[in-house]
Amino acid sequence: MHLTAKGFLLAHDEATGVTTVTLNRPATLNSLTFEIYRELTDTFAALDAEPEVRAVVLTGEGRAFCSGGDVETIIGELFSRDMRGLVEFTRITGALIRNMRALRRPVVAAVNGICVGAGAVMALAADFRIAADTARFGFIFPKVGLSGADMGAAYLLPRVIGLGRASELLFLGDLVGAEEAFRIGLATRVVPEAECLAAATQLAERLASGPAFAHAMTKQMLESEATMSLDQAIEAEAQAQAICMQHPDFRAAYDAWVKKEPTVFEGSKRAFQAKPAAKPAATPAAAPQAKP
Repeated sequence: MHLTAKGFLLAHDEATGVTTVTLNRPATLNSLTFEIYRELTDTFAALDAEPEVRAVVLTGEGRAFCSGGDVETIIGELFSRDMRGLVEFTRITGALIRNMRALRRPVVAAVNGICVGAGAVMALAADFRIAADTARFGFIFPKVGLSGADMGAAYLLPRVIGLGRASELLFLGDLVGAEEAFRIGLATRVVPEAECLAAATQLAERLASGPAFAHAMTKQMLESEATMSLDQAIEAEAQAQAICMQHPDFRAAYDAWVKKEPTVFEGSKRAFQAKPAAKPAATPAAAPQAKP
């Protein structure tokens, strides 16, 4: 991979196919500037064209994942804009989420601390959220006089945790701790703070060792079927699965099964990790998974 970044850290592991995007403004809790919004948007679009990228980890440096838009460099400047200028900005922020969801690779957010505002929506746009036990999520837009419906939050959040819970978080803007986030389905897993990035990376590596073409199809179907009837969804999945059956990965998995060997899918340098490489950290026993 030949991509570089100025506003954040970008690292690619050739052996695993995992690319890690690290927000790197710890002094401001990894707040976002105009420039970082644009560069992140362009980077997620560019990652989609990098065949060696098989999974992505998104995290933050220091004690925060992301505290949202920078108050000094963004909020203050917005007061000088007219309606056209304001819409231009809100469309830029939304484009980041659109590109994250359009990326045909699994995205794992390692939520290592405070995760609010635009940061919470970025974590929401990931396919998985591994939360440190110290993490706190908050869609805090109403606390500053703004709608909770920002950057696609009102579209994504009900699909993840259900309409009732989403309404509560988007209307009130309250912070949610890691255990509560897991209980309502917002967090995929909760791990000790020191293990957060490692656990997210391990999950990304497992995904990266899998069938990239089929994973891309799964992500596309999850996105597309939101507006389909059941009959339409069943037909779409029938066609999608037939396409996957024509891909070399389907034959490779069968041949490996016959030979009693691990499957190495197309483009991967590692055998498919059918099971986690190590026993995952336990999620709080007192917080059973709730159905959205």
